[in-house]
Parts: sequence; structure tokens; C-alpha cells
Amino acid sequence: MARILLEGLGHAYRPDPQTDDDWALKRLDLEWEDGGAYALLGPSGCGKTTLLSIISGLLRPTAGRVLFDGEDVTALPPDRRHIAQVFQFPVVYDTMSVYDNLAFPLRNRGVAEREVDARVREIAGMIDLTHMLDRRASGLTADGKQKISLGRGLVRSDVNAIMFDEPLTVIDPHLKWQLRSKLKELHQRVRTTMIYVTHDQTEALTFADKVVVMNQGQVVQIGTPVDLFERPNHTFVGHFIGSPGMNVLPCEVSSGRVHVAGRALDLGTSGAPEAGGRLEVGVRPEFVSLADGEGEGRLPARIVKVSDAGRYNVVEADVEGLGVKLLVAEGVEIPGEGAWLSFDPEHTAVYRDGWITG
Repeated sequence: MARILLEGLGHAYRPDPQTDDDWALKRLDLEWEDGGAYALLGPSGCGKTTLLSIISGLLRPTAGRVLFDGEDVTALPPDRRHIAQVFQFPVVYDTMSVYDNLAFPLRNRGVAEREVDARVREIAGMIDLTHMLDRRASGLTADGKQKISLGRGLVRSDVNAIMFDEPLTVIDPHLKWQLRSKLKELHQRVRTTMIYVTHDQTEALTFADKVVVMNQGQVVQIGTPVDLFERPNHTFVGHFIGSPGMNVLPCEVSSGRVHVAGRALDLGTSGAPEAGGRLEVGVRPEFVSLADGEGEGRLPARIVKVSDAGRYNVVEADVEGLGVKLLVAEGVEIPGEGAWLSFDPEHTAVYRDGWITG
């Protein structure tokens, strides 16, 4: 296991990069503590796999350094970094048994057969493969083969970190929850540094202790799932995480107050920022409520759509041409006309050019 430090890291796939747009991975400094569970989350093409490939040694960065426990490994090949990687599509030896697949990394390193047997059976027990150790791998389902890939990473005791590159993509939806739960359980047992790459917010938030959110080659926020939900540092994080995503509304600053659709909002202790740049108010649907009438800090709205989501309704409202979504508990009466909306001041923030101001 290792503490992984990235210093001034950046990568461009074209020679002599000149502008920000030339960089697939913009300059960043990042630290992963030894034994932590992390996720790299973002849409396709945001730089997640590029970053993972640099850490594992499959790609040499254009700029910056990669350090494992203080040792510069930027120039080291993958086999000298002691990294295990589980890819999107399971990599197994079909002609071998499950047992031999799990034993292969150890035998390849000259580990004594008695130790190999003990380690294989221990890991097989952890990932529910004990009953099929003698079966040929070619006959397994996709989730069974992915368990083998996971087991090959866990079976080695010299691994600094295990990297997962969208490992559940080919798994049937009803099995994904089981494998995610198993992965979380395994991390809690073995405490190996794990970095999980995904575009699926559910996978990231249920697995990781901390999530690194990326967009267009840039890290826009690092935090716990609670941090990302309750206080997005960037409007992209608010949009990308949550279902439905955060409401982002254009606003103006006048007389020391923030105004949306011509009406002043109550922002609690955070107050109004200075004018300048593109200013927007961000508030999640969970923190918007139907008010009992007109009042200070409330916005007039027309309800345009109500979608039943079980325990609550997703309500879409129109505020002077601006769309606002809110969650309303089942059984609460929803007016069609003459509605008023209230934003929770403690969970409403102002963003300048996409970044939070307070």
C-alpha cells in the first residue's frame, strides 16, 4: 500500500501544448492517503482514464511527477510500481481454472506453492469463488470473470494500489449493487488503497470515502459524498451529482442583495458577493419548498409538471421563464397557479463563472 502524491501533473496528447484546450489533463496537485477508497468521477472524455493510466505507469505525463510514499515513480514502468488494475472488460485466462487464474500473479513472482494455496483460498472466500475454484474460467458469467480480475489484484501482498477502470460496465444491472457492496466490504477488510474510475455517480458515491470530480480535463472538486451534495464548489458538480441535479438560475446583485427574477433572496449569513462576471444562484431541488404565500425572499411560480417518484413528487415550476425543480412529499397539495417558492438560505449559494463565491 502507498500514499500517492501527484505534483503539477498534466498531460497533452499533442506536441508543444500552448493553450488550456491543448491539455487533455490540466495541471493538478492531488494526494491519496495510504489505504483510502477514492473515486474519479466525471463524464466520458473528462480525463479520468488518462489520469489512471499515468498513475499506473501506462502513460508518461507531459508535465509533473508521480510519487509513491515519497519516491518519484514517474519514469518507472507498470511492473515496478506494484499496481493492480481491473479493467472495464474482465481479463481472465479462459483455459485455466478459477484457482489457477487467482494463483497466476503469485506463481509468476516465485511465491512458494504452500503460500499460494493459502492466499488463493483466502481471497476466493472473500469474493465468493470458493465453490467454483476447480471450474474453467471460460464457463463463467461476466460478473464471475470480473470477480477473478478483482481477486488477482487482491491476492498479491505487495500491491501499492488497486485501480478500477469502470469495472461494472458489462455487469447486469441487478448484479451491480451486489458487486459494489462486495467491493466496499473488501476495502474495509484489506485496507488497500483503491481508486475507482466511473461516470456513474451512484457507483462513486456508494464506494468512495472521497470523490474526485473531473470535467474537461480539470479537477473541479474533491470531497466526501456529503460535501459534493450539500456544497458543490462548481455548478458542474451540482448538475452532475444528484437526481434531479441542482437548479442554477441567473441572478443580479443590487443594493447588497442577490436578486432572481427581480426578487431579492435571503441567503442567510453568506450575504451577496460583489458584482462582476457571470453570477448564478445554485440550490438543489431538496432545498426548494412550496411556501404558504407571498413574502420576503419568495419567488412566484407556475407549476408546469408533476412526476410521481414514489415517496415524493418531482415538481417542475416556471419562475418568470426560469425552470426550477423541487421535491414535494407525497400527499402535499400542489397548486397549479399562484404558487410561491422558498429556498433554504443555508443550502443556497452564489456562483461566479461557475465557481462558488462564499
